[in-house]
Amino acid sequence: MSLLEVKDLTVAVNKERRLIPVVHGISFSIEPGQTLGIVGESGCGKSLASLAIMGLLAGSQVRVTSGQILFEGKDLLRESPSRRRALMGSRMAMIFQEPMTSLNPVYRVGDQIIEAIRQHQSLSKHDATSRAFELLEQVRIPDPQGKLSFYPHQLSGGMRQRVMIAIALSCNPSLLIADEPTTALDVTVQAQILDLLVELQARSGMAIMLISHDLGVIAESCQEVAVMYRGRIVERASAEQLFADTRHPYTCGLLQSIPDPDHTRETLDAIPGRVPDITDHVPGCAFHPRCQLAQDCCRTDSPPVQVIGRHHESLCHFSGASS
Repeated sequence: MSLLEVKDLTVAVNKERRLIPVVHGISFSIEPGQTLGIVGESGCGKSLASLAIMGLLAGSQVRVTSGQILFEGKDLLRESPSRRRALMGSRMAMIFQEPMTSLNPVYRVGDQIIEAIRQHQSLSKHDATSRAFELLEQVRIPDPQGKLSFYPHQLSGGMRQRVMIAIALSCNPSLLIADEPTTALDVTVQAQILDLLVELQARSGMAIMLISHDLGVIAESCQEVAVMYRGRIVERASAEQLFADTRHPYTCGLLQSIPDPDHTRETLDAIPGRVPDITDHVPGCAFHPRCQLAQDCCRTDSPPVQVIGRHHESLCHFSGASS
């Protein structure tokens, strides 16, 4: 049984008293100890899907309208709010993009870690403080005892992200969702954070859902990859298959836009246009306005899922033509 199985998940935003789908019937699964990469441009629905899984859409104008989110065999959408709150932070945890907006600026980082621990575990404040110290040691923060009394603004971006990881790991979750965990960091610190996640995963056996727009990060860190465009998974495969035999034109465009130090080109290939606004009506294939392979059928007919191999799918009329 998969640790997490998402089936036909649709998420819509309530805009001007009208529900507009922003995530369209996506499906994927994550096995224990596996890392699944979700990749795509900004505005493709990656973060909304993760917030839906974590149950963090309540009280907003965004809601799940259909589908299932099965965690350890139980549909989270049918669980009570109290049950979902108990799971969040304990069995399931999330690291957000920007730690400075996720950490409370008026509380010391030690207090914030201790609060997360005591929310889900019956520990005394003394034992929770000891656990917080151990967590800061695990995420390789220098002088962990001293850093417990720091406020978030007194730490660098990389150190704040390590504190977020410590909070996420405080209750030994089975699933960690990392939403662009290295976006605001420089390249050296990015590598350190990713290496840290891999090491902690090997130690604990947790599954990771890694959301990124960086295919290089995905290639290095993930066993399975799902590529999203405008709320749909347009290609899904093992990392090895995806990068060796890319089929969807959108995935090809993302790969061709990556700088290659061995090439002498002065300009990079780029995908023309932009991701359409959620209110824009795009008939047929959602990618056709930006696709160089688009033909008449792409403009009128939704593409079928093309099964290329055992674990390789592409949402395109002409998946074979783009390889």
